[in-house]
Amino acid sequence: MGRYALLPGDPARVPVLASFLEGATEVASKREYATWAGRLDGELVAVTSTGIGCPSAAIAVEELATIGVDTVIRVGTAGGMQPETLPGDLVVASAAIRDEGTSRQYLPAEFPAVADLDVTVALTEAAAEAGVRHHVGVVHSKDSFYGQREPERMPVADELSARWRAWKAGGALCSEMEAAAIFVVATTLGLRAGGLMLVAGNQELSDAEPARDDQHVRMLAGTAVTGLRRLIARDRA
Repeated sequence: MGRYALLPGDPARVPVLASFLEGATEVASKREYATWAGRLDGELVAVTSTGIGCPSAAIAVEELATIGVDTVIRVGTAGGMQPETLPGDLVVASAAIRDEGTSRQYLPAEFPAVADLDVTVALTEAAAEAGVRHHVGVVHSKDSFYGQREPERMPVADELSARWRAWKAGGALCSEMEAAAIFVVATTLGLRAGGLMLVAGNQELSDAEPARDDQHVRMLAGTAVTGLRRLIARDRA
């Protein structure tokens, strides 16, 4: 499979990412995991979907590591949390809030979920090169989609709402469901990890139009591949 893997959540986005590689073909498909492989500037690259959430993402990273992958990049969508993270923007995750349970099976909650600096720099440069509005910073990783979207109907509504306000006040840029586990598992296994997210919507802005169309998804994919290309060149150097 080579050293590098791009990790979308949705299996349907695997062929989209793979279309940027040379000679990409399907390698495997099982449950939420679809894998294609192709070459980028001569380097073998895998594209593997992780499904929804941290448990399945952790399994994907574990099993890719066993076959030689040492660099993983989450490529997915997220919901904006700040007024400036607008639908259509990209977010490069420098770290993730561990508001989920999977990563606690690896390291205590006090240990930070941090992206690799080299991967983060490469993705940031790729976003700038593409001329896309982008942000770099902390993202929020959660287990419960509806707990975040509709906290008021949950028995622990007050707790959920208070924590959400705290994440926003702390400057979290967007909310998603996989980055924290990917970063912590990668750290535990000695891998490099990064994350690039498309802001698909922003529930904090009532007039924000969603950005989930094919054009935005291809922009996300192309930027991730450009970032990986930069990383490959630097690794060779």
